[in-house]
Amino acid sequence: MIKVGIVGGTGYTGVELLRLLAQHPQAQLTTITSRKEAGMPVADMFPNLRGRVDLKFEDPATAPLKQCDVVFFATPNGIAMTQTRELLAAGVKVIDLAADFRITDVSTWEKWYGMTHACPELVAEAVYGLPELNREKIKSARLIANPGCYPTAVQLGFMPLIEAGVVDLNHLIADAKSGVSGAGRKAEVHALLAEAGDNFKAYGVAGHRHLPEISQGLSRAAGQSVGLTFVPHLTPMIRGIHATLYARLNKEVDLQALFEKRYRGEAFVDVLAPGTHPETRSVRAANICRIAVHRPQGGDTVVVLSVIDNLVKGASGQAVQNMNILFGLSETLGLDQVPILP
Repeated sequence: MIKVGIVGGTGYTGVELLRLLAQHPQAQLTTITSRKEAGMPVADMFPNLRGRVDLKFEDPATAPLKQCDVVFFATPNGIAMTQTRELLAAGVKVIDLAADFRITDVSTWEKWYGMTHACPELVAEAVYGLPELNREKIKSARLIANPGCYPTAVQLGFMPLIEAGVVDLNHLIADAKSGVSGAGRKAEVHALLAEAGDNFKAYGVAGHRHLPEISQGLSRAAGQSVGLTFVPHLTPMIRGIHATLYARLNKEVDLQALFEKRYRGEAFVDVLAPGTHPETRSVRAANICRIAVHRPQGGDTVVVLSVIDNLVKGASGQAVQNMNILFGLSETLGLDQVPILP
């Protein structure tokens, strides 16, 4: 059994990790930390875990994290980087669900996240945990930078086009929408029901923290820099991301065949039939990205529709997928949940 620790178990990604790992046949939850809620039974905060998780939250200062095989950080940005060096030295593998190790250029990270990096020497070692791109590197990693939710949906949607060299790399557009759980489990005015309900708005148009992460990933796939316009939107739903992606074709190609070939054998990417339109509810609570590719009016613009659950394939599910790869398990172990409808 894999002994698992979770730092920051009271947020949405934390409880989603608990839900998934409580059903994982090879994972043993050993410690879950929360400075504020130390001593509280986990099931008192999250009643859906009653009878599944009998642990209490522990103070991170005294929790036996070094006795774990792997530690997940489901914490705000800036926390994992202060503790990772010590855990790695103790032989513990680390999977960070925040952004501390995602961007390889430390100065770029510090610009976008507004803080000094605590362990820049580990950034180069960290493996970006998008399995459909970095599976082989993940297998031998000590430190995994779990991708962001928007970056997962956008990169999986653009990747086949960029790798095949069939689109203009200077004019990529990602128009993405997210449910309010993407903002985290904290009290903020914009996430109140009376503010977010019956409403729809763009935000971060001038620049969003996920922009450099997406640009970095797409540029790696292309082997050169790309021109990306990324506009996120907040929608009146709890879960889900819908990314509508636009690119200008520069070569004739069978788009459907291209996407089907690229993701053949990928358990968690579902390329839909021609002419279809994926819905966020079709992936709710499941570790799946569903993709459809269109060429409107047979013109030179390709439109890719990519949907994920931001808390699962966009966060905790992908983190468990990475854990499975790290420990040589079947990639789908503990992640075969059927999406929830309605």
